[in-house]
Amino acid sequence: MLQERIPNLAGFVEPDRVRREVYTDPGIFDMEMERIHERVWVYCGHETQVPKVGDYYTTQIGRQPMVMVRGKDGKVNVLYNRCPHRGSMICGDRSGNTGEFFRCSYHSWTFHHDGKLKNIPMMESGYEGTRWGRDNPDCNMKRAARVENYRGFVFASLAADGPGLLEFLGRSKVAFDDICDRSPEGKVEVVPNCFRVIQRSNWKIFLENQLDALHPSVTHQSTGRAAREVELQIEKKTGKIPLSYHMLSAFATVTIDKWDNFQTLNYPGGHCILTGYMGLRPQDPDTLEYERVLAKAYGEKRKEAILTTNIHHVLIYPGLSVQSPLQQLRAVRPLGVDKTLTEIWHFRLKGAPEPIYRRALAYYNLVNSPATLINADDLENFWKAQQGLSSEGGDWVSFHRHHGRDLEKDGRVETAPDCGTSEAPMRNQMKAWTQYMTAAQ
Repeated sequence: MLQERIPNLAGFVEPDRVRREVYTDPGIFDMEMERIHERVWVYCGHETQVPKVGDYYTTQIGRQPMVMVRGKDGKVNVLYNRCPHRGSMICGDRSGNTGEFFRCSYHSWTFHHDGKLKNIPMMESGYEGTRWGRDNPDCNMKRAARVENYRGFVFASLAADGPGLLEFLGRSKVAFDDICDRSPEGKVEVVPNCFRVIQRSNWKIFLENQLDALHPSVTHQSTGRAAREVELQIEKKTGKIPLSYHMLSAFATVTIDKWDNFQTLNYPGGHCILTGYMGLRPQDPDTLEYERVLAKAYGEKRKEAILTTNIHHVLIYPGLSVQSPLQQLRAVRPLGVDKTLTEIWHFRLKGAPEPIYRRALAYYNLVNSPATLINADDLENFWKAQQGLSSEGGDWVSFHRHHGRDLEKDGRVETAPDCGTSEAPMRNQMKAWTQYMTAAQ
């Protein structure tokens, strides 16, 4: 029925605007899961989430419940979280250790860490003469069609064909290079506690907001002003400004014209990089010690290149937002046409001094935790946008800002000088959306 009612999905997206149904139609959402999220490479987790043999972490790819597990051979496997017998989920907890094998709690079927069947109770007496037996591959837990790991970050695709992970990532792999290179050991490890937020809005609204360089000076202005007032009071009393307040007051002091000095680099597949160096390098003893350790590991020239990498944010379409200078990422798990789960993860730079970790952790808690005003500002806007789009107040969503000023160069689309607040990232995401959604047509 949906195919008949929407014969041409490409007609829902124009170069500078998008039909509201793209965000509100449950049928379109189901097609997105099938044609995008359950085909492309989706971030599952970091290998340090499952450090020991038998460690597992449950996740979701599109509508599919999955489990990431460390096998006896040291490899990380990604399996459908489903017993082939009666369909029960094998792992009900979010994470844990399954021991030497998986065991279904319903009828005690057991499986190796790679999903292969280990044993079926009453194998001989109960299944003799049936098609169900040890040699039948349908008795195994189903594996993700493809699993690849880049610098510790594990991705899976449920489609057997398609580009490899590195080809899919393209230039956006710089997000993982930057986050890992900031470690003197070239590695990061996950901070176990993940913030999980349910947003009452479509998954695309969140992704579009991530590289919307205009909204911080508007949406977060009140939070930034309040922090700035307290910051000035503390400076008057003590002569110093705490770094923690600056993390919030920057939302008021970095004005729209400053955001326009940034630039977005938009790549095929919907990926995008927002440039604009935002690393904090105060000349305090902790920072100087970190720079000394980094220089010892890489040399002075390479150290300086790492610490001045011109990246503010990297978006990997359709489900990942990475802020590498701050060692954090946000994974998008669509739950429904108007319901989205975001997982906010923070990473420790291996080999870096403890105070550097604590400083980055402070930003993670102050700006991106569910309890912050910054997050609350965004969540309210996401909900209001979903409500408005569900009304009959208009048929189109506008992406006109700085349209026509984009510059195509070497296969990417750059925003023009002083156009950092351009809606080019949104236009690029919807171009990729159209390509994915119409490929089957």
